[in-house]
Amino acid sequence: MAGEGEKWVKHYSSSHKMLLVGEGDFSFSACLARAFGSAKNMISTSLDSEEMLMVKHPTAKANLKELKKLGCIILHELDCHTMTDHPFLKFMKFDRIIFNFPHAGLQYQWEENQKRQIMLHQEVVKGFFRIARDMLAAKGQVHVTHKTGHPYSKWEVEKLAEEAGLCLAEEVEFKKLDYPGYHNKRGYGKKCNRTFRVGLCSTFKFILPIQTGPSEQVD
Repeated sequence: MAGEGEKWVKHYSSSHKMLLVGEGDFSFSACLARAFGSAKNMISTSLDSEEMLMVKHPTAKANLKELKKLGCIILHELDCHTMTDHPFLKFMKFDRIIFNFPHAGLQYQWEENQKRQIMLHQEVVKGFFRIARDMLAAKGQVHVTHKTGHPYSKWEVEKLAEEAGLCLAEEVEFKKLDYPGYHNKRGYGKKCNRTFRVGLCSTFKFILPIQTGPSEQVD
């Protein structure tokens, strides 16, 4: 049962303490904050510096302004493999840790279906899982939204999470229409601010293995 004044956007509640990782132009964070009417429970991050972010994603400027106005904490130059080293995040625990469409960038003009490129993607995701596991609250969830068609299914996201000490609680279909104003971004190359076709896609929800009652965890 939702608490008084609690607002929901799909899997996310205004009462959740949330960490959003690898935000492109911060439009996903802005979508949630706008619906909640507040971002005081949110920390939103990007790997890029603020200066580089504005070069790659000019659309981020308005989203950052809105997020800050609503009380969101913004962190730039945050590597998902070393998040716990950041002095602000070092001892924090979260109800939801969210990473939408993790990607290593295309290296050496490799194609997405090449084994070497897939291995690079897997290293990004596995490193994220290892750190995120230690940042979860007792009943928290790590959410990764990821394409599920070929060749993205070869990433084996569920296996990577298991190797990092997490268990799959639920896999649900991802629909962009559920998040008004969200624009997924490429994030690399000359067309980095362009969106891309989502296609077959799921949000994977992972929990700590000690939690044996998924019904308690899944919203």
